[in-house]
Amino acid sequence: METLCQNRKMRRVNSFNRFMNRRASANCRYQPTCYEHAANCYTHALLIVPAVVGMALLHRMSDTSWERFTALIYGLGLCGLFLVSTVFHIITWKKSHMRSMEQCFHMCDRVVIYFFIAASYTPWLNLRELGPLAAHMRWFVWLMAAAGTIYVFNYHEKYKLVELAFYLAMGFFPASVVTSMSNTDGLQELAYGGLIYVLGVFFFKSDGIIPFAHAIWHVFVALAAAVHYYAIWKYLYRSAGADSLLDT
Repeated sequence: METLCQNRKMRRVNSFNRFMNRRASANCRYQPTCYEHAANCYTHALLIVPAVVGMALLHRMSDTSWERFTALIYGLGLCGLFLVSTVFHIITWKKSHMRSMEQCFHMCDRVVIYFFIAASYTPWLNLRELGPLAAHMRWFVWLMAAAGTIYVFNYHEKYKLVELAFYLAMGFFPASVVTSMSNTDGLQELAYGGLIYVLGVFFFKSDGIIPFAHAIWHVFVALAAAVHYYAIWKYLYRSAGADSLLDT
């Protein structure tokens, strides 16, 4: 009877292991299962076209060249995040034997996150009346993205917690300037989106503990990006268009 129970337990474990590998050792990359690879690819691949459409929509709603430029920067950051992530996960899944290419796109996948964060703040820094530090923060967020890029190319995968701390610092530091805006419309959505990102970090660090952890992290990223896009569309572009119509 005991042997039968052990066999059943082993079958359940083996069935469970199809969806998740063991946790990676220190300073080593986690190796997803085939199912996890597929989930990692599809959860961001399906968002590339909506991101392009979203960028085009903001560009079309723009009234000035400055608004169009801002929409372009934000849209490219949004599209770049999902596109580079998808390409990296496809290469990791289907072309894992091409180690140099996989390593290159892994670094690009990490770098594009810095530029996505900077691009996400750009509409608020460019199109809202903010405090005196806003003018400096407009270029400082890109300086932080450049510093993150240098870090990735010099210390890629060596100090994972340090890299995570850099992402969080870059995500929250510019918020100190954005929250100084006299018009607080959209601030609640910004906070909600930031909270979703932070909650998703738990899954980002849970590979080998929770099945499909990285794909779940992708879902959190998509939800947070959607909340932030909605705030930008509603409070920076749609409201600005309505105000211009009232002025005429």
